[in-house]
Amino acid sequence: MVEKRSAIRLLKERGGVITMRVPRRASRGARSTIFRPKDRFAVTETLRDPCPDKTRSDLEYDRVLQALAARCVSEMGRALAHELPFAATRAESRRLMDEAREATALLDAAEPLPVVALGDVSSAVGRVGAAGVLAPPEIRELGKALGAARALRRFLGSRRSRVPALHAACTTDPTLDALADELASAFDPDGTLSDRASPRLKELRGEFHAARQRMLSRLEDLMSKYEAILQDRFITEREGRYVVPVRSDAHERFPGIVHATSASGATLFVEPRAVIPMGNRLKVLEAEVQREEQAIYAKLSDRIGESLPSVVAAIDALARADVRAATARLAEDLHLAYPEITDDARLELRRARHPLLLLESAEPASAAGTSGEVQLEAVVPSDLAIGARRAMVVSGPNAGGKTVALKTMGLVALMVRAGLPVPCAADSVVGIFEVVLTDVGDDQSLTKSLSTFSAHVRNLARILDDTQPGALVLLDELAGGTDPREGEALAAGMLDSLTARGGAVVVTTHYEGLKALALADARFENASMGFDLPTMSPTFRLARGVPGSSSALAVARKFGLPGTVIERAERFLSREDVHFETVVKKLNDERAALELARADAERREAEAEAVRRALDVELRAAKDREQRHVSKEAEALLGAVRRAREELREAQAKLRAKKLDVASVKEAQAAVDRVAAQVAVGGALDPSLLATPPPISVPVEVPALKKGSRVWVARVRAEADVLEVLTDGAVRVQAGPLKLVVDPSELRAVAPEPDRRKAASAAKPGGDPAGLEVAVQTTDNTCDLRGLRTDDALSMAVSFLDRSINDERRVCFLLHGHGTGALKEAIRRELKSSPYVRYFRAGNPGEGGDGVTIAWLS
Repeated sequence: MVEKRSAIRLLKERGGVITMRVPRRASRGARSTIFRPKDRFAVTETLRDPCPDKTRSDLEYDRVLQALAARCVSEMGRALAHELPFAATRAESRRLMDEAREATALLDAAEPLPVVALGDVSSAVGRVGAAGVLAPPEIRELGKALGAARALRRFLGSRRSRVPALHAACTTDPTLDALADELASAFDPDGTLSDRASPRLKELRGEFHAARQRMLSRLEDLMSKYEAILQDRFITEREGRYVVPVRSDAHERFPGIVHATSASGATLFVEPRAVIPMGNRLKVLEAEVQREEQAIYAKLSDRIGESLPSVVAAIDALARADVRAATARLAEDLHLAYPEITDDARLELRRARHPLLLLESAEPASAAGTSGEVQLEAVVPSDLAIGARRAMVVSGPNAGGKTVALKTMGLVALMVRAGLPVPCAADSVVGIFEVVLTDVGDDQSLTKSLSTFSAHVRNLARILDDTQPGALVLLDELAGGTDPREGEALAAGMLDSLTARGGAVVVTTHYEGLKALALADARFENASMGFDLPTMSPTFRLARGVPGSSSALAVARKFGLPGTVIERAERFLSREDVHFETVVKKLNDERAALELARADAERREAEAEAVRRALDVELRAAKDREQRHVSKEAEALLGAVRRAREELREAQAKLRAKKLDVASVKEAQAAVDRVAAQVAVGGALDPSLLATPPPISVPVEVPALKKGSRVWVARVRAEADVLEVLTDGAVRVQAGPLKLVVDPSELRAVAPEPDRRKAASAAKPGGDPAGLEVAVQTTDNTCDLRGLRTDDALSMAVSFLDRSINDERRVCFLLHGHGTGALKEAIRRELKSSPYVRYFRAGNPGEGGDGVTIAWLS
């Protein structure tokens, strides 16, 4: 925002247009507004019309609009599409593109905009604005339009977060809903004015129908009385009066008024004198009904007039929505995309196609009721690029696609200004050009005494005057139709002047001098349309950076010019021409070889990508299967542990009871044995069988931990995936369905499978662990060897084992402590060699740890 003086100064400096947003401080209806010193002004640079008449004709832009209008469903939408305005500002251009993009997204999601086939109501709106009274069909059509506006508003309101641009552009006044309901209720489904329109209308229509029925009954009575002189027995109307058919030779005997005769004259249509007062009353009632209906039409017209601005806005919103829905269908039919929009005056088009060629390819398929995919792919795409103060010199054979490339760039620039998607890849970049200036085709005129060249020069002069930064200039066969040397010099001068004025220029040419100029001047760039010499046909692909050969002699040979003529023509070519053509041919051959190599590399890359995707899918499936298996096993394990705990609790409760009979003791012993069989080494709940064998004890380095790492968790004796390294240093892991937070010291590195088996084998004590009972420590099965010398401790331990065998004890606890470890090693060597010991191990942390050795006896 700037002050008023600053805004005017900026206008003078930039030559732009200033739009002033005036604070609403004047009274409503005032013809002027008083500005105060604190008023501020928003400066908006308005873009000029980008499509002069010459450009519209050269590029056939109207055909694009016709294709858009053909996809509209309402008359108002078609009218707007035929005259689709261009965005006046860069912000508006982006807003229009956002609206079209959102409409396309809705269509892709099978939620198209709710547009309705409506007639043109512009004349009706104009008559309401002039305080006129609308006809019933016009009122009904406006009511239908307001109902459609309500449906559109509700549709967009429910999707406001997804389509903010469409919601802002096509929302309507919700107070119009009451008017829409009033207009809809005023008419019956068949289009006639309803009796509900007013109480007086209902009353008058009731009187009219009753009077008519009385008259018809009276006429029936009269026909029965005078049946002998009637031509036929029916009642009809003539001149708005009810009459009966009377024979012409007996009408004197039938009192009444003759209103008409038959074509033969044999029948007279007579209104009986007895029903004339009734007919008069009927006419009066009919007139009153008509007056009441006209009063209702006037009232409804006034109601519309009271909300006329909102009504006009609603109609505009419906037309806009219809055009956006048509834009989405056009984008779907022609595979149009929404490129990146930039303020810079430049084009970077990837795989661009001419939209009119796409239309011509799609229409036959649509007419046949088949998909247009194959026909659309038949239009060869090209990569096109141009920027401000630069020029592209496009050369190549005739009918090779040079002009098509030229028009494609112009149409893309215009379509973006109009908010339409463009026929190129989505990663393209399109700048907002202020104007597109063209000179394509022959403008010679006998009536204006203009030759081809003079008309061309006249267009060039106009284009030169209009060129400024932000202009896209497209020139076909620049400076052609005159002496080649002078034309070449004129073309070079035009390119230099146009680029100096800031224009983005694209020209097609056969001049060798312009091709050479593009090689020497960094502002200019060569581009060429490909030509396949073996088949003598153009490839329609544009290659940037290399000039193209016109191949005039080759094309002439293809189209039947005698070989002798071609040979003589070749002799007339200068040495420089031949050398230049040779160099160009060599460049084109190298470019073709590079394209083949690139195509092969792209094919290989695509195949490798397909293999990679297939492997990724297979890997994910394998991981999912493993995860499901681990989850199922973990659930079964947890269930078994819970059941075992419950049985132990029951056994402990019975053991704590003061009075135990023999049966209770045996039952508790059986429960303990069942649990022991499950948790014993080799049992159903043995961790060594339910989990992966522990890895080699290698601590994990904390810096090496990251999300997705595989580690061994000692607490659960299982491998787990690292989910997160917390800020306090702890690690969150997941083992099957179990998630827990552990200290890094509890984690171990996962060793390779052979190392795991080796480590597990080395750590396993001797003996057979299968079928062992649970180790429950009591005073009877515990021998305390602490404080004894090694020899004395060994003797005491052997004696204790002998007594335990005699007492049929199954498990013994030998307490030797830690000390120097000599007593522990001696005890375990003795146990390992003892024939009475089936299996032994160090105690768990809850059993005394490594200061206790637990032995199971045979």
